[in-house]
Amino acid sequence: MGKPTGFLEFHRRPPARRAVQERVKDSREFYMEWSEQESRDQGARCMNCAVPFCHTGCPLGNLIPEWNHLVYMGQWQRALDRLHATNNFPEFTGRICPAPCEPACVLSINENPVTIEYIEKAIVDRGFKEGWIKPEPPAHRTGKRVAVIGSGPAGLAASQQLNRAGHLVTLFERDEYIGGLLRLGIPDFKLEKEVVQRRVDIMSEEGVVFRTGVNVGRDVSIDDLKRDFDAICLTIGASQAREISVQGRDLNGIHLAMEYLTQQNRRIAGDAVDPAGAIIAEGKRVVILGGGDTGADCLGTALRQGAEIVHQLELLPQPPDKRPPNNPWPQWPQVLRTSPAHEEGGIRDYNVLTKSFSGKNGKVEELNAVRVEWGAPDESGRPVMKEVAGSEFSIGVDLVLLAMGFVHPEHEGLVADLGVELDGRGNVKTNAKRATSVPGVFAAGDSARGASLVVWAIAEGRQAAYGVDKYLMGHSSLPEVRV
Repeated sequence: MGKPTGFLEFHRRPPARRAVQERVKDSREFYMEWSEQESRDQGARCMNCAVPFCHTGCPLGNLIPEWNHLVYMGQWQRALDRLHATNNFPEFTGRICPAPCEPACVLSINENPVTIEYIEKAIVDRGFKEGWIKPEPPAHRTGKRVAVIGSGPAGLAASQQLNRAGHLVTLFERDEYIGGLLRLGIPDFKLEKEVVQRRVDIMSEEGVVFRTGVNVGRDVSIDDLKRDFDAICLTIGASQAREISVQGRDLNGIHLAMEYLTQQNRRIAGDAVDPAGAIIAEGKRVVILGGGDTGADCLGTALRQGAEIVHQLELLPQPPDKRPPNNPWPQWPQVLRTSPAHEEGGIRDYNVLTKSFSGKNGKVEELNAVRVEWGAPDESGRPVMKEVAGSEFSIGVDLVLLAMGFVHPEHEGLVADLGVELDGRGNVKTNAKRATSVPGVFAAGDSARGASLVVWAIAEGRQAAYGVDKYLMGHSSLPEVRV
């Protein structure tokens, strides 16, 4: 423990955010940087608990008390080494992870937790600034070839770990950019794309081969893949979006959230967008269905595009401001969360069930909804939803964005052609080492776990790399991640 009284002397102070009126005019990240002293003061709040419950919240098993202590001591390079020991990409998790480690922090029992996520970001950003983060190609090659399909955080983590084990790794991506949703799904105001690209460049120098614009199963056959590679790792994400089946869904102006977000990311990158298919919120009445992170990303994007008004609707009740009695520490708190996008504008509403869309000339003009209430759980344990009589209402709308989550990976094509077994939710079924039912084929991240957090994706990618390495070599020196 660097400063035994630190948690008493210093309050939680996250980095300041850029002023709303300034940040909504651009797509740059909204957080400002800490000073050296601010970083060290926040590191001093870590109590170096005898039982660090923050570890229970972090699927990567990050050595949180160690690098908090080292930051307080001003030993930044050693802090970076401990951070990288368990996390390949702290520059991603330090920006877009909801930090499940923080509500599990012991200080969180009766105080605000340590600013773990922002300390993590400060360490890795310092590492890049000082030039400490450099390519680390393996000293020896095994001659084994591994194909990783899908370049999101799970695919990137699996690729880097397998490359470090000495295997020849080729990472296939069907889009034109490496990074998956890190690159095309998450808005720049949360994660600037230079942050992703600098890590991709390092991995390329380490020896990972990136092939973009390749749809495996169509551009490269499954037979060729099995012939040319000794193992295959599926990290294709859970890209099958949850849909809504109501009257009027086929009207123009109703889009899946990822159609909207990926188009905006390409626009910001300077790519040409076909005007005929452009999805723009400027001057429009926008409704977002879904109250999660993807919905908040749509909200921030719509506000930056100049939407007239934005409603974000959620089917479920509004969460409480504080933990309810049946949700004690160190569980993940089921409480109301306000993202930076919600500070910028928009109207949030809860207990709203969409019944239909209506419009004229094939264009959506109204969303028709009803209020619902939630009763006691049924036999399956799920609360029973009931419509509130006489609560029907309509909202005038020009653009509807469906941000209701994702259900499982796309089955048609690659997954079906490989013949891997699926679980009850439609995800690729794996064992503890992330092996599928097909010998030599592994799966990790959202494609096997279901839609989840970036920190889980990295942990799954690292564990899949361990499984692949052990399959190929009979043993593995890579760390095993207990996920």
